[in-house]
Amino acid sequence: MSATESSQARATEGSGLFRLLSYNIQVGIRTGTFRQYVTGGWKHILPHRERLRTLAAIADQMRGYDLVAVQEADAGSLRTGFLGQTEYLARRGGYPWWIERTNRRVGRLAQHSIGALSRTEPDRIQRFALPGRVPGRGGIMLDFGSGEGRLSVVVVHLALGRQTRQQQLDFIAELIADSPHAVVMGDFNAPHGAPEMRRFFNRTELVEPIAELNTWPAWRPLHNFDHILTTPELRIERMSVLDDSQSDHLPVAVDLTLPSACSVPIA
Repeated sequence: MSATESSQARATEGSGLFRLLSYNIQVGIRTGTFRQYVTGGWKHILPHRERLRTLAAIADQMRGYDLVAVQEADAGSLRTGFLGQTEYLARRGGYPWWIERTNRRVGRLAQHSIGALSRTEPDRIQRFALPGRVPGRGGIMLDFGSGEGRLSVVVVHLALGRQTRQQQLDFIAELIADSPHAVVMGDFNAPHGAPEMRRFFNRTELVEPIAELNTWPAWRPLHNFDHILTTPELRIERMSVLDDSQSDHLPVAVDLTLPSACSVPIA
């Protein structure tokens, strides 16, 4: 994150905005070229000493947000020195509440997971599996408040295949159908204009006001795979990508003004 982004993040703390960040952290591996996917591929399997420094930098980038969605984390395995990365980010970043869902377990070698960090503990939590021929994708739904003021936040990391993504997005559409206010955020592995995304927008009325915020690859972003989608009543004051990444994705951030009916406490 640039010095400008960092100062803006801290300047809006306590401003009444609900600040969201979505970050695919690639298990704490910083990638700067396509070649490094090959030369650094072993880092996805074995521990390496730079990983903790990268995670510390990621935690520092997360400061100042109210809720952070994390994708491509590890719940604690050989490759991370048995460090639970979501928990580490929460403690290092000063978040009093966190949750993770392990989507795919590869023995002691890897524990693929997603997570969420929050300054406010949600009223209800749901971990769920996403449909797909190959198991190993899932999500987390956090509900804040109740009744007409309920805000549902869904954290996901979708499949690589378009047909499976469409099934997963259809599932999420059903999941949030009764939510008065909703946010769906994470790595969708699909651009804003993909057919399955257009279908999802039509079914849910979710919006993404700036569709050209490219996030992958981080060193030369050409594709907008990472999204924060909101229902229309959630007023978006600012949407941006952080211009520095400790991963192969750029993080995407949104500042929201919540309707008066929403009872999410904001520091």
